[in-house]
Amino acid sequence: MLGVAAYGGLFLAAFAAATILPMQSEAALVGLILTERHSTILLVTVASFGNVSGSVANWFLGRWIERFKDRRWFPVSPAALQRAQEWYRRYGKWSLLASWLPIVGHPITVVAGVLGEPLRTFVLLVAVAKVGRYIVLAAATIGLT
Repeated sequence: MLGVAAYGGLFLAAFAAATILPMQSEAALVGLILTERHSTILLVTVASFGNVSGSVANWFLGRWIERFKDRRWFPVSPAALQRAQEWYRRYGKWSLLASWLPIVGHPITVVAGVLGEPLRTFVLLVAVAKVGRYIVLAAATIGLT
């Protein structure tokens, strides 16, 4: 039962960390790896699936939220939204490879949705970035033990 809770908690942490919520999942992954009670491969898989799923939620948010950009409560100024769109248009879909980065990664995934990046391309590039990050993190953690 503890294993299911650990994997479920890791999934939720990774999912939330990929959304616009201010969270991190790396500490949860490292902590679970260091316990040596769980399969590292399965932990990386669960964290990756959760994190990519959270980014997909951002993509859907981007597809939906732009219609409200003229409302006073909209969380991003028109100028900031314009800059983000211009930046994404300049660097294109390849900027999704930076989706693992703190601070800038989440907005990239939302803007990709706003600009209609095809979901298949989006998931592929985001998965490469996020799975790669977790593999490097897991390898570094195992190297520490």
